[in-house]
Amino acid sequence: MTSAMGMTMDTVMLARGGMTELVRGCDEDLKRRVTPLVREHNVALDLGGVERIDAAGIAALISLYGSARETGHQFTLANVPARVAEILALVGLDGILMTQSRAAARREPCLERPAA
Repeated sequence: MTSAMGMTMDTVMLARGGMTELVRGCDEDLKRRVTPLVREHNVALDLGGVERIDAAGIAALISLYGSARETGHQFTLANVPARVAEILALVGLDGILMTQSRAAARREPCLERPAA
């Protein structure tokens, strides 16, 4: 699994090459590699290739978010696939971890559907 980094303004864009799942077993590696970055920079993690996420993956994202906030930095997600965005919305993290425009776009269709 390789990583690619890019810098935009004051944010590091981090793409984890080959990462297709954010599940138990790869969560600790993600935290180990990304925590030092979020403590020193604003970080946007590119989830473009992630097809599956579980509770351990969500916990890793929350941990990274907390580490960033402790040091006055931001941690967000970029290029979040629809299925992963739905799961983040279900647990209420879409508005916290995803950019506001993306999170709002995910919520709008839900408001248009009937409740029953």
